Amino acid sequence: MKSQPRKPAANPRESASHRQAILLCALALPFLIGLYALIVGYWARPMTSGQQLRIDEFLSLVQKDQVGSATILSADNRIVGTYAGGRRYWLDFSGGHESLFARLTGALEQSGVPTRVQGQPLKGLVGPATTLLPVLILGDLIMILFLAGRSGGALGSFGRAAARQVGEGSPTLTFADLAGADEAVEELREIRDFLAEPARFAAMGASVPRGVLLSGPPGCGKTRLAKAVAGESNVPFFSISGSDFVEMYVGVGAARIRDLFAQASAAAPAIVFIDEIDAVGRARSSSAAGGSDEREATLNQLLVEMDGFAADSGVVVMAATNRPDILDSALLRPGRFDRRITIDTPDLAGRGAILAIHAACKPLGDDVDLPAIARQTAGFSGADLASVVNEAALLATRRRSATIGAWDLSEAVERVVAGPSRRSRVLTAADKARIACHEAGHAFVAAALPGTGQVAKVSIVARGHAGGSTLSVNEQDRVLATRSELAHRVAVLLGGRAAERLVFGEVSTGSNDDLVRAADLARRMVWECGMSERLGPLAVSSAGPNDGSAPPWSEQTVAEIDAEARAILAAAEATAVHALTVNRAGLDAMAAALVTVETLEGPSLEAFLADVAPTATALALVA
Repeated sequence: MKSQPRKPAANPRESASHRQAILLCALALPFLIGLYALIVGYWARPMTSGQQLRIDEFLSLVQKDQVGSATILSADNRIVGTYAGGRRYWLDFSGGHESLFARLTGALEQSGVPTRVQGQPLKGLVGPATTLLPVLILGDLIMILFLAGRSGGALGSFGRAAARQVGEGSPTLTFADLAGADEAVEELREIRDFLAEPARFAAMGASVPRGVLLSGPPGCGKTRLAKAVAGESNVPFFSISGSDFVEMYVGVGAARIRDLFAQASAAAPAIVFIDEIDAVGRARSSSAAGGSDEREATLNQLLVEMDGFAADSGVVVMAATNRPDILDSALLRPGRFDRRITIDTPDLAGRGAILAIHAACKPLGDDVDLPAIARQTAGFSGADLASVVNEAALLATRRRSATIGAWDLSEAVERVVAGPSRRSRVLTAADKARIACHEAGHAFVAAALPGTGQVAKVSIVARGHAGGSTLSVNEQDRVLATRSELAHRVAVLLGGRAAERLVFGEVSTGSNDDLVRAADLARRMVWECGMSERLGPLAVSSAGPNDGSAPPWSEQTVAEIDAEARAILAAAEATAVHALTVNRAGLDAMAAALVTVETLEGPSLEAFLADVAPTATALALVA
C-alpha cells in the first residue's frame, strides 16, 4: 500500500501574519467609520455665530447703510459680518441661483459695504473625503472577510464542508467487527480491494462503481459498514451528514460540495461518506421556491461532482439513507450511485452474532443463553441489540453483580421494547384482576392458534403506557406470512379484549393500543396484500400522490376497504372468544396466578399452556 499524501502543515509565521493583518483591519474599521461620521456630522456643516437674517432683511439693512462689513464664505454659501452697532449676522444663500448671488453682491457694492471673499480650502476636502471613506470602509470589510477565509476561522469555514476525517489515531473498524450483514459485507469487499490494490483492477480494465448507496431501516449498521470499508482499505474516510449542506443562503451548499470533493481528491484514494443523503438528494420538483432553490442547486453540484470523477481518481462515494424511494433519479443512474446495497434487520443467526460481538468484552454469567436472547429479539436492529447488551450491563451494575445474568438480558429486552417497569404504580384489586385477565387472554389465544409463535413470558408489571405485556417468540424468522397467519395475529391482538368481555361482561380502555395495531394490520391485509376475496388482487397505497393530483381510487373503494377490515376484525374477535371459551378454566387459573406472582415464564408458564385446546377453525375471512 502506498503511503498516503499529507497536506503540508500550516506555516506558523504565515498564520501569525494573517492574525496581525486581521487585527489591523479590525482596528482600522471603527477609526474609518468614526472619521466619516465626524466629517459628515460636524466638519461639513457650516459653523457661524450671530443672528440669521432673511434676504429681505439683509437688503433693507444694506440700503439703510446699517451693514458694517460682509465676508462671503465660498464653501458654506454664506455671508457673515457685522451690522447695527457691531452685532454679528449671517445670511444663507445656498438655495438660490446665480442671479440671487449677483443681486446680493450688487447691493453691497452699491452701498459701499466693505466686502471680501474668504476661501475655505479645508472645506474643499469634504466632498472627496465623503466619497473616499465609504470605499475604504467597504474595502476594509472585504479584506477582513478575505483574511478570515484564508486563516480558516469561523467566517472562512462558512462555505467549507464540515467533513470529519477519521485520523490515524482513531480506532479502526474492520469487517470482523460486523455481523448480521454478510451479503452487504461481501459486496463491499470489492470496494476494499479496489482501494487497497487499484493496479490489479486497472490491469484487468475493470472499473469499480463510483458510488455505493446503503439503504435500510435505522440502526441496521449502514455507517458502521462504511467505516469498516475505510478501516479495511486503510484510506482516509470523510464523513458528513446531508443536512450539513443545507443552508438558507443560495450557493453555500454547492460551495461545500465542491470543498468536500476537493478535500477527498487531494487525499485520494479516499472514501466520502454522506449520511442521510435524502436531506440533499430528494427528488427535484418543477415548482421550486425559497429554500428549495438552494437545495436543488446543492443537488445539481453533487451530480456534477460525482459524474466528473476520472475512473482512476481513487475516490469512492458512499451514502446512506432510510428513504431510497424519494431520491432523485439522476442520482441513482449508472455512473453515480450505480450500486445499491439494501441492508435489512438481521436474521436469527445474525442477531446471535451481533449479541456475541457486543458481549465479547463484558462478563457474562453461566446462565446466559445468547441464542435464546436472539430468538426473543426478532425484528431488532443492530443498534437495538447493542442497546440490549448495554442495558443488561447497567442493570447488573445496579445490582452490584460481578457478571451479567440471564435475568439482566431478559429485562433489558423488555426495557428496549416497552420501557422500564413501573413497579411503583399502585393498582386497585379490580384493575389488577382485569389486567391479569387481559394478558392471560393474549397468551391463551396465541397458544391456541398456529403461526403466532411460542408464548415465552406473561407479565402484569406496567411498562410505559402498557399495563402489562405478553412476549411471544418464533423459533425461526419468517420472511413471508400467509393470509391465515396474519388473521391469527389479529385474533391474538384482540385476545385481551375478548377475555375481558368473556370474564367481566364488558371491555375497558386497556385494549386501546391492541385495537390500533389490529385495525392497522387488518387494513394492510386488504389494501396492500390483496387478501380480500371480494376486492380481489387490489393494492392501494396508504398515501396519496405527491404531485397534488387526485388519488387513483374512488371513495367507494375506500368504503369497501373499511368494510372488509371491519369484517376481518369481527371474525378475529369471534375466533378469540371461541378459543378462550374452550380454555376458560385455564384462563381463570392463569389470571389468578398473575394477580399473585405478577410474572409467569419458563416452566411455570408452560404448565398453564400445556393443556390448551387448539382452535380447529381458522379465522373465517369474508368471501
